[in-house]
Amino acid sequence: MINHIFMTLLIVLMIYPFWYIVMYSLSNSKLAAAGGLFLVPKGFSLESYKTMIGNVSFLSGFKVSAIVTVCGTMFATFFTATTAYAISKKRLRARKFFTFLILFTMLFHGGMIPTYLLVKQLGLLDSYLALILPPAIGAWNILVMRSFFVGIPEELEEAAKMDGASDLTVFFRVVLPLSKAVLATVGLFLAVAYWNDFFSTILYITDKNKWALQAVLRDIINNAATTLSSQGISLGFQQEISESTVKMASIVVATLPILMVYPFIQKYFVKGALIGSVKG
Repeated sequence: MINHIFMTLLIVLMIYPFWYIVMYSLSNSKLAAAGGLFLVPKGFSLESYKTMIGNVSFLSGFKVSAIVTVCGTMFATFFTATTAYAISKKRLRARKFFTFLILFTMLFHGGMIPTYLLVKQLGLLDSYLALILPPAIGAWNILVMRSFFVGIPEELEEAAKMDGASDLTVFFRVVLPLSKAVLATVGLFLAVAYWNDFFSTILYITDKNKWALQAVLRDIINNAATTLSSQGISLGFQQEISESTVKMASIVVATLPILMVYPFIQKYFVKGALIGSVKG
């Protein structure tokens, strides 16, 4: 009974902040300004969401984030898997050296200025690639995948090679189909990182039409009235919306995609996180 009570309180503490934001965004601005618990909307209104959907910058940012997240997750997951598979094999020459180089990046990093100069010299500024390539490969994700690949019986690969399969065939036809759990786990990590990333946009993108959603959202939250007024939306004459309700609506819309994806890969996520953490 104590465990059930404790877990129930913990769930409430974790869910209520998001529930508060949702209910606030659905409330009338005058009633919302009075405060309260917001277990239900106060004066139900969808005007804040209509305002956000009608915001050109918001829609443009949503499109950019969707493109970067989908393409970046696919690209990063594939190359993380190939790197992890290579260093998981004892027959790889200088295997320990390559593993050390990967581990080294977890402790030491070139820094923001060298990274910016590299992106600039590669001609990636003001392009989607500037948002996709720099954060694509992470040492932690490689180590998680490597631990999973080490646990795959070598007899399966040897049997495939006896049938004439090459290393690439073994990787694509044997290893990857057995690695759905860890692929889903790392894919979720990467998708969340790409979707929530706003600092890369601030560093590498000067064209606001190419800003990711989180950068647009940050701009709206920091200065809602000015940002929306630039889009021809005046909050001064609105009775059902305010800067606060618009901010809350922005947060909800930016969070929904991840919330919608997670339930479909939860079982893979849990399995992959456990196996990748305890083996190796």
